[in-house]
Amino acid sequence: MKRPLIFILLLSLLIVSCATATYLFPAQMTEVEQNNSSSASNTEPLAFTSIDATQTEEVLVALYKKVHRGVVAIKTIDPLTNSLGSGFVYDDQGHIVTNYHVVEGLEQVEVDFVSGFKTYGTVIGIDPDSDLAVIKVNAPAEELLPLPLGDSNAVQIGQTVVAIGNPFGLNGTMTVGIVSALGRTLESMHTTPSGAVFSAGDIIQTDAAINPGNSGGPLFNLRGEVIGVNRAIRTMATTMSGEPLNTGIGFAISSNIVKRVVPSLVQNGRYDYPYLGISFLPKLSLPIIEALDLKSQTGAYVLEVAPGGPADRAGIRGGNRVSRFGNIPAGGDLIIAIDGRPVKIFDELLRYLINEKAPGDTVILTVLRGDEKLDISVVLDKRPR
Repeated sequence: MKRPLIFILLLSLLIVSCATATYLFPAQMTEVEQNNSSSASNTEPLAFTSIDATQTEEVLVALYKKVHRGVVAIKTIDPLTNSLGSGFVYDDQGHIVTNYHVVEGLEQVEVDFVSGFKTYGTVIGIDPDSDLAVIKVNAPAEELLPLPLGDSNAVQIGQTVVAIGNPFGLNGTMTVGIVSALGRTLESMHTTPSGAVFSAGDIIQTDAAINPGNSGGPLFNLRGEVIGVNRAIRTMATTMSGEPLNTGIGFAISSNIVKRVVPSLVQNGRYDYPYLGISFLPKLSLPIIEALDLKSQTGAYVLEVAPGGPADRAGIRGGNRVSRFGNIPAGGDLIIAIDGRPVKIFDELLRYLINEKAPGDTVILTVLRGDEKLDISVVLDKRPR
């Protein structure tokens, strides 16, 4: 499946000695003190107080010692391709979480533990929508260190995060950064019957250095909880041998998506996402707002409604008139809220759907249709396969 060149899945393909990539990321190191006195104003500078460097080092060293045994390397069995990714121990039953693109098309892989123990693993569940997969291994109890999942809804922009994985085959590599943004949206690896690509949402953006081979590895908070699964980087830079380079923009699947998806992969081998049956315009610009004659500068604009889908049955409208932007038809509904929650961009709508709803649930979409404001009830289906 072709991907935009700017998105690089973090699967490392090691052939002979070269690495390529398949297309598509203590106490706080500083703390912020704001003057809350009555004389404070929004124009006053923020004061930064440094934390002792020794304390920072101690927290990071302790974190690595606490969690690194739960991170594994994943390799294909075919010695000619020897693709490499990362994963982590999910439970004491031998379930390993990784990316779908690491094991795509495979039934069996090699799983290498930090101690040097190696074993074969069987792929028992895949989710192309989120790019998650589960591998089952038979390993001694002392090799299985389950890593706890944190609450990604509690993650804040600016907090320190740590990635551990196997970039370019360098096992057990630890890197540190911050959370750069929350609620991002990427293309999934699941296409519709018509060939369109579904979206994956609730993605964490980080500047922690992640590279090919980090795929499927954990992104931690400073408590040692997994808050994300590293999936991809955005880059235009490559080495002389064609390897993609980290440029400070990496993406990880949120831990709350992992909490919803992985138990179903373990039990059923698959997970069903809620489905509206709508294609959206990702962002609104002033020229587009003017051309479409929209009455709000924020919202998720409906480009097209899937015939016979949930939104179509409920009466949601897609664009139906020619605009001066030839590929963006006018006349579609503008969704400004879902279940009473404001929607400024499509990413927010998708994040709510995949975190809070399931097939069969009902949602109330508040839409602007010209000058009219409507509340429309939609019964969600499951994404078609």
